[in-house]
Amino acid sequence: MVPLDKLAQITQRFGFVEARLNAGAAPAEIAALSREYSDLKPVAEEIAAYRQALDDLREAEAMLADPEMKALAEEEIPRLRARIPEMEHRLRLALLPKDAADARPAILEIRPGTGGEEASLFAGDLARMYQRHAERMGWRFEVLESQLSDLGGIKEFTAHITGEGVYARLKYESGVHRVQRVPETEAGGRIHTSAATVAVLPEAEEVDIDIPAADIRIDTMRSSGAGGQHVNTTDSAVRITHLPSGIVVTSSEKSQHQNRAIAMQVLRARLYEAERERLANERAADRKAQVGSGDRSERIRTYNFPQGRMTDHRINLTLYALSQIMQGDLTEVIDALIAHDQAAKLAEMEA
Repeated sequence: MVPLDKLAQITQRFGFVEARLNAGAAPAEIAALSREYSDLKPVAEEIAAYRQALDDLREAEAMLADPEMKALAEEEIPRLRARIPEMEHRLRLALLPKDAADARPAILEIRPGTGGEEASLFAGDLARMYQRHAERMGWRFEVLESQLSDLGGIKEFTAHITGEGVYARLKYESGVHRVQRVPETEAGGRIHTSAATVAVLPEAEEVDIDIPAADIRIDTMRSSGAGGQHVNTTDSAVRITHLPSGIVVTSSEKSQHQNRAIAMQVLRARLYEAERERLANERAADRKAQVGSGDRSERIRTYNFPQGRMTDHRINLTLYALSQIMQGDLTEVIDALIAHDQAAKLAEMEA
């Protein structure tokens, strides 16, 4: 059974928030109340439907004593009894603790790992995969930083992704992605294994992370390019070092002013995620065993091109649909990861 007292608290809070908004809340409250209203509304609707189903079942069971209504009740009762457990399951999922960052935009960082030039090429493939997935989802995908290797792979890639549910769905992508294939640079036809790291960070606002000017060092330098006319001749690239943590962020677009803004945006996201991880580690020592841990050193997935296979090692999911996945069709993978994470949280909550 779903805890009815908890349902009553949520319904009462939803009514209060709705009333505050309808009454004309203070400007300083509107943004926070609107977010809370959006979070509570689907839960409140599920609660109302669940309560109505319970009332309908009680009424139908009472009708069994009425000879004229008994046939109708006998038809209605099995339908309601089958429906109520499904509604309870949806409610239990809705009552799971929410990650406060789920509604935020995300910063996506991709770096080549082991494997030399082939790792850079694979990093580029991952960047295109996520861009195509964003297009499928109707999200906005803005490249903040993209440094190419000599053969067109990626040495460093950072993007800003905005839209509904961006971080909530992409947070499971953080970790080491491994590829097994015959490299374009390999004439002998041997299968090589290389890797790239993916980090998905919730975007942080200035109010979330205060970075005193004394805590950072900003250096300007000449942007590196692919050679020839692409080499930047001015010191427009920016490197920001966060002195307390040692985190270094660079941006090398054409405008130095733009580079400072981009680098600060990425630095805030990294510091915000580091603080979130520190708090999560305090709450749960086994956090790294969870699907959404975001541990960048963990090998989470293998893309085997000769077999057309993708395997997610965290949930033992194997799909023979690699070409579709590389074209951005990640829905089945991410849905499975979300379902696994929800099941683990439900088991923990009910234990």
